[in-house]
Amino acid sequence: MLRRSIVKTAAAILFTAHAGMAASADLSGPVSYVIPFGPGGESDISARFQQPFFKEKFGQDLVISYQPGGGGAVGWASLNGLNGDGHTIMGVNLPHIIIKPAQKDVGFKTEDLNTFYMFHYTPDAIVVNADSPYQTLADLVEDAKAKPGEVTLSGSGKASANHLAQIKFDKLAGITTTYVPFKGTGAAVAALLGNQTKAEWGYTSVGAKQGDAVRMLAVAMDERHPLFPDVPTFKELGYDMTGGAYRGIALPNTASAETTKLWSDMIGEINNDPEFRKTMLDGGFAMLDVSADQMDEFMAERIEEYLTDARAAGLIK
Repeated sequence: MLRRSIVKTAAAILFTAHAGMAASADLSGPVSYVIPFGPGGESDISARFQQPFFKEKFGQDLVISYQPGGGGAVGWASLNGLNGDGHTIMGVNLPHIIIKPAQKDVGFKTEDLNTFYMFHYTPDAIVVNADSPYQTLADLVEDAKAKPGEVTLSGSGKASANHLAQIKFDKLAGITTTYVPFKGTGAAVAALLGNQTKAEWGYTSVGAKQGDAVRMLAVAMDERHPLFPDVPTFKELGYDMTGGAYRGIALPNTASAETTKLWSDMIGEINNDPEFRKTMLDGGFAMLDVSADQMDEFMAERIEEYLTDARAAGLIK
């Protein structure tokens, strides 16, 4: 309770300050939370999970809006043109904000984005239909070795987290599979359920949503997901692989260090609320706590990993 009181007090002080600082703000009204995708996706879902907790803890509304286009690039390219007073925040995603500007000019560079918190990820997972002959990951690997290129896996888009996971796993397992990109996770799931592919590079959230209709063969986590205690990790099965689609939040880069830290503290407060964590885990998400002061190191590691895998697959030069 003391920590919550301190954060609320700090928020009130900053948000009502008008001492001439370019990036201070009077948060007497709602905060705009821009999602650079359409509604209904996992970025939208997790933002909506945050809404009531932000209102309860800090007394203000998070008003979610959408700015889709270019797989997020339209929104991210516009972010630094917005007011950095703390009234506007925007969702950011990995590997998107690393891979897209490495492929071509998309109006922003990775280092331009003032990402202040990474709060969760949806772990990569290989998913099959409940009646699939692949009972285990070993079954899929064995089939792929016997029939190079004939094991097809749906996934969300080229150079997405799913695609990079397929590239990495094929290398680790010494196999060749065929990745079939679709426009988003929903379409990739539909392809799997319709038997258009033999498996899917999806996420633990697919397992949570589809229930008994699917079976996950492995998840890319350090430890098993509490919602799926019977599903092994890739590491358990001998493949050094963790990760997925990471999601965080950024401010315009004109925001002051004080505003950035305050927002980092507030999102961290929400992220460590037991009820919020349970809500996220029940949805198949995995929690992540990377604050503003840890972001440079975290991003450096992700940049090296993603660019190495993307270059190996010819996705970037």
